[in-house]
Amino acid sequence: MQEPLLARKFLERLERLTIHWQKSFSGLVGGHNLSRFAGGGQEFLDHRHFHQGDDLRAVNWRAYLRLDKLFLKMFQIEPRVPVHMLLDCSASMAAGDAAKFTYARKLTAALCYVGLVRLDSMAIHPFSSHIREGKRCGGGRHRFTPVMNYLTSLAPGGVTDFKAAIREFLSTDQQPGLIILISDFLDDQDCLRPLQYLADFGHELLLIQLWADDERTPPWTGELDLTDSETGAVLQMDVDRHARAEYTRRFDAYSAQLQQQALRNGGRYLGVPISMPIEDLIFDSLVRARGVA
Repeated sequence: MQEPLLARKFLERLERLTIHWQKSFSGLVGGHNLSRFAGGGQEFLDHRHFHQGDDLRAVNWRAYLRLDKLFLKMFQIEPRVPVHMLLDCSASMAAGDAAKFTYARKLTAALCYVGLVRLDSMAIHPFSSHIREGKRCGGGRHRFTPVMNYLTSLAPGGVTDFKAAIREFLSTDQQPGLIILISDFLDDQDCLRPLQYLADFGHELLLIQLWADDERTPPWTGELDLTDSETGAVLQMDVDRHARAEYTRRFDAYSAQLQQQALRNGGRYLGVPISMPIEDLIFDSLVRARGVA
């Protein structure tokens, strides 16, 4: 029998968390998170002047008796903000022993559980060069088992193409929301411009870059044949200590570009080696990055 992605005790710890977003979205009423939009709710937000057609039941009559002016009471609404989880399922996510892809699925499952507990509207969109058949879920923790089964059944494969996948995503999901994109971001083409497309369509970005330790700091030296895990192309190189250091420098520079892309659009970025325990990622790094609260 296959071991579940997440243990029950770990799920119980996740119930203390909330997926955090920084923008105000006009999502569906009924979630457990506060928005800065005014509407029907229980927590008082502010007053505004009364206009013809406003609901008289929301008038502050005590203020009217004192000031002889009509003011409308406004309250916080609790929206179900659309949370779209774009999960990279390309072949590069399974390079080596597939630990990176397993880690990515565990992270996706954990964040989906947090969203379900808080009644957020969750959607998982696996992608490589296109968007695969996804999974939508909502309505509480009791809906989590089908999500776990779905993520367990996913298999990596295909070539990464952010441009094609994001264009396909934008053609089908128009309502702005929070996008949590989990990937190694290893695309031969430019992925920064497609990420900008997401921001331009009103989505908020949370980029989570995963890497194996040897992907950032290669341990090998000498004459090597490097094989692309997605295309099968072979590159012959003579690697010495200086070449390794230069590779790590460029890797970090690329990660910095991803971070700047997210911050420039009011989003967030988190780079994570998969050697980090998933508990430390979620309850420490992701909290400090304001991905969850």
